[in-house]
Amino acid sequence: MLSSFTSWFADPNLQWILMGSLLLGLGSGVIGSFAYLRKQSLLGDALAHAALPGICIAFMLSGVKSMGLFILGAIISGALATFGIHAITRFSRIKQDAALGIVLSVFFGIGVVLMTKIQHSGNGNQSGLDKYMFGQAASMMLSDVYLVGAVSLVLILICALLFKEFKLVSFDPGFARGMGMKTAFLEQLLLLMTVIAVVIGIQAVGVVLVAALLITPAVAARYWTDRLGVMVVFAGVFGGLSGAVGTMISGTLSNLPTGPVTVLAATLLFAVSALFAPNRGLVAKLMRRSRQRAVVRQWAGTAEPGLGAAASRRYAGERSADS
Repeated sequence: MLSSFTSWFADPNLQWILMGSLLLGLGSGVIGSFAYLRKQSLLGDALAHAALPGICIAFMLSGVKSMGLFILGAIISGALATFGIHAITRFSRIKQDAALGIVLSVFFGIGVVLMTKIQHSGNGNQSGLDKYMFGQAASMMLSDVYLVGAVSLVLILICALLFKEFKLVSFDPGFARGMGMKTAFLEQLLLLMTVIAVVIGIQAVGVVLVAALLITPAVAARYWTDRLGVMVVFAGVFGGLSGAVGTMISGTLSNLPTGPVTVLAATLLFAVSALFAPNRGLVAKLMRRSRQRAVVRQWAGTAEPGLGAAASRRYAGERSADS
């Protein structure tokens, strides 16, 4: 086991794969922060499942496994899925969550059918295509790593340059519109960036679980701060750690998909954040309540007769406000 881990730092190709997964998690965490704040967490899951038909069709038309062609096909498929969600919610009485479920199921079903057809087609190049279901970072070629790293860095750069605009659109789009910002363009740009972040993560994490890499680091980061800038940085760090850990364990243990291990690593970070974050964590809340009980008991013991009930009522009010 130890020798397998040390091989990651001795083999240059494995180092590049590890760096690509780290940059992928970093970019996904940054983009996921805005998706989480805009209450579009399920949209990432729908786009991930909707990307599978685009990947399959791109392979069927080209006959080669090319990350660039797969990204193009997945973006087109994701755009069609987004259009379908908007059309269903606009021209019917179906709510957005139901529309997301419909589009996710239909597109993923089509993708599974196409994947099965490809695997029975006898095409020798289809070997390894099934890794896109649950992810396998070790199957990435060096050119794929370059592409994933470059795209992740571009997404992070765009978020840094348009941080104030994205912040206003996420929290108060009406105010942003009143200031003359092109909110429709910014919202579509965020959506496009979400699609790209989902697509580039599919080979490493898989169609089924890539949305977790997008949202879980952002949710974990929210426990540590109330400032958006700090939250975005924390989400990127948590996503990068999850991607790196998942890739190392997947590459060390044979036949272990990267996606589930990466998601488990992200979930562990979320659990630590939910328990031990200084202000919002469960342990911090329990400690505050314990201190409040001690203060109430002290007041009740030292105050004049009749004030104990008032102190108890005050503590009850503080406790309900805290919860």
